[in-house]
Amino acid sequence: MLELMKGIPLLILISDENGCILEMAGDEAIKSVVQQSGIQIGLVFNEQEAGTNSINLVLDHRQPIQLVGDEHYYEFLWSSACYSVPFQYTDISNLLGTITIMTTIDQHNPFLLAMLSTVVDSIERELLLKKQNRRLHILNQVVIETTRNGIIITDRDGNITEFNKFAEILTGAKKQDVLHKPIPDAKTNEFIQEVLQSGKEYENMEFILHPRTGQNELVCLFDAFPIRDENMQVMGAFAQFRDITERYHTQKQINYLAYHDDLTGLPNRRFFTRHIDELLKHGVKENSIFAVMFLDLDSFKKINDTLGHNNGDVLLKLVAERLKTCCHAPNQLVSRMGGDEFTILLQEITDHTEAIHVAEEIIKAFEKPFAVDGYEFYITASIGVVFYPQDGTNVEVLMKNADIALYRMKDDGKNNYNIFKPVPNSSGIERLTLEHSIRKALDLDEFVVYYQPQIDILTGNIIGTEALVRWNHPTLGLVPPTKFIPIAEETGLIVPLGEWVLKTACLQNQIWKDKGFPPMSVSVNLSSRQFSRYNLVDTIKEILLETHIDPQHLELEITESMTMNVDVAIEVLGKLKELGIQICIDDFGTGYSNLYYLKLFSIDRLKIDQSFVRNIMTDSNDADIVATIIAMAHKLGIDVIAEGVETKDQLDFLRSQSCHEVQGFYYYPPLPAEQIERLLKKTATIKTNLQG
Repeated sequence: MLELMKGIPLLILISDENGCILEMAGDEAIKSVVQQSGIQIGLVFNEQEAGTNSINLVLDHRQPIQLVGDEHYYEFLWSSACYSVPFQYTDISNLLGTITIMTTIDQHNPFLLAMLSTVVDSIERELLLKKQNRRLHILNQVVIETTRNGIIITDRDGNITEFNKFAEILTGAKKQDVLHKPIPDAKTNEFIQEVLQSGKEYENMEFILHPRTGQNELVCLFDAFPIRDENMQVMGAFAQFRDITERYHTQKQINYLAYHDDLTGLPNRRFFTRHIDELLKHGVKENSIFAVMFLDLDSFKKINDTLGHNNGDVLLKLVAERLKTCCHAPNQLVSRMGGDEFTILLQEITDHTEAIHVAEEIIKAFEKPFAVDGYEFYITASIGVVFYPQDGTNVEVLMKNADIALYRMKDDGKNNYNIFKPVPNSSGIERLTLEHSIRKALDLDEFVVYYQPQIDILTGNIIGTEALVRWNHPTLGLVPPTKFIPIAEETGLIVPLGEWVLKTACLQNQIWKDKGFPPMSVSVNLSSRQFSRYNLVDTIKEILLETHIDPQHLELEITESMTMNVDVAIEVLGKLKELGIQICIDDFGTGYSNLYYLKLFSIDRLKIDQSFVRNIMTDSNDADIVATIIAMAHKLGIDVIAEGVETKDQLDFLRSQSCHEVQGFYYYPPLPAEQIERLLKKTATIKTNLQG
C-alpha cells in the first residue's frame, strides 16, 4: 500500500486490540513530527490518556472511522486527517487491532478510508482462507448451499456431484443441467482434469466470467484442490469461484487515482516519473533525444486569494485543457505535478527546435484570456526546458534541472521559456536548488516555528519565548537555518518568510493567552531587509489587528547594524514604540554600539550574545564584557537578557551580576508549540499544587 501511495505524504500505524502502537511506516517527515508530539511505537491510544481518537473509536465501535482537522481531541492533530479500520479474524470476530492512515489535512480524501477498508477486507479474507484446511474434511467445512462462493465438486471421472446456487449465479448454468456431467466451461474443466490426474492444486487464479448474454462480466478468484480418501488417493475435485468484482473495480479505481490527478484528470507526478523511468530502461533508441518541460503559472497565488480556491481549481482545469490542445501528439505527454505546476514530455524528437516550437506554442496559447465565474482575465506561464541525455540521464536529475531552468525564467521576468544551462560548480547548483525550494516551501507550508522559553531565574517562571523558524524539507529533511536564512536574505525571500513567522508567532501567543495561560511576551527577529522596507509599520499594524495580540506582548529583535542609518532608525523605531511594541537589540556587543543612541532609540531590552556567554567561565575578557553590559543596561534603565546559557556555572555568574533573564539549553531548547503548551500546563499544575 505504501508503494501504491508513493509520493503522497502519509503514515501507516498498526495497533493491537488495546490501542498500543506496534508499527509505524511511511513518510519520514510526518513520522518525525508525530514522534515529536509523543506518538510512537508503544504508545497506548486509550481514551483516558490519548483523548478521543480514531483508534479507540474503531476499537469501541468496530467500524471504519475518519477524523479530519479539528474533529480530533488534541489541537496538535488539527492539521492532520486520520482514517482507521478494525482488523479481525472474521470467522470468530476476534478483534486483533487497527490499521490507520495518517496524513496532512490538505491530502484529506474520503477515498483513503474506502481504500483502507478494501485492503483490510482483502487481508481478512486471505487470513480466513489460510486458517481453513480446505484439503481435509472439505464437505464438513463448507456449508455448500449457504456460502457466498460458487462451489463445484466432481467425482473421480470429473462429473459434477455438487453445484451450489452461487455457482449457478456466477456461471449462468443450472444445477439440473450440469449434475453428473463434466464441467461445461472448457477452461474450468481443463484445470479440474489436471487436479484429478496429477493432484495439482490451484489458488487465486483470476477468471473473467460471463454469466449470461447481456449481463456484466464478473471477476472471480478460482481455487481447485483434489479430494482424497483415507488412503490419500484422489477421489474427486473441489473447485470454488470467489466473486471479487467489486474489489477488482475498486482496485482499478485506486490504481487510476494513484497515477492520475483527481482535479484535472491528467497523469500525476508518480505516473510521469515512472513513465520516464520506463522510457529510459526500455524505450530510448540509440542517439535519440527527448525533452522535459516544467511549467509553472505566474502569480497563481494572487488569483487563488482573489477569486477563491474553487475558482482557482476551475482555472487549473482550463489550463490543463489548453495544454492538452497544444500537446496532443502521440509522443507528447502532459502531467500535473501538483499546485500550479505541470510537466510536458516530448518523446522521439529530432532536435531542440521541436521542443522550442512547442514551448512557444504554449506561451502563445496563454495570450488568450481565461473565463472563470463570469470574468475574463489573463494569466501567463513560465517554462523550464531540459533535454535527454545532455541535461541528465535519470529522472531525478532531469526534473531538478528543469526546475532550475524554470525558476531562472521566473527571475528573468516570467512569461517565457528558458532552456537549462548548467552552473559551473555543484555548490552553485545546491544553492540555486535551495533558493527555488524556499520559494515553494512558503506556498507548501513546509516552514514551522519553534519557541525557546525565556526564564526569570529568580522565580523559575517562563516570562516569554523567542520565535525561531525551522524548515522541514520533504526530501532534504531538517535544513539548518544557517543554510537557508542567508539565501533568503540575499534573494529578498526573507521578507515574506519573516512576515509569516511574525504572524504565526503572534497568533500562537494569543492562542496561549486565550487558553488561560498567564500573559507572556513573544520575541521575533526582524531582518535588515524587513527593517528597511517602507511598509514595515503598516504590515505590523495589520498583523496586530489580525491576530488580536496585545502590542505590549510583542517584542521585535533588531541588530545593531540596522541602526547605522540613525535618522531612519529613529523614525521607524519611534512609530513601532507608538504601537506599544517592545524593542530589543539582539547580539548586543558584537557590532556597532553607541550608548547615546541606545537611549535615543528607546530600547527596552538588550540581549547579550551567546558568543560572550559561552566563554564567561574560561575567558576573563568575555566575563568582563558581560558584566559591563549588564551594569550599563541597569544604569540606563534597560532590561537585559542573556542567550546561550548551557551550564549552571554560567547561570550562577549571570545571577551574581544581577542578570535575571536568560534563555538557553540549560533550561530548554527551542520547542514546537504543542510542547511549549504541555510545559505551560505542567508549570501551572505545579503552581496550583504548591498553593494548595
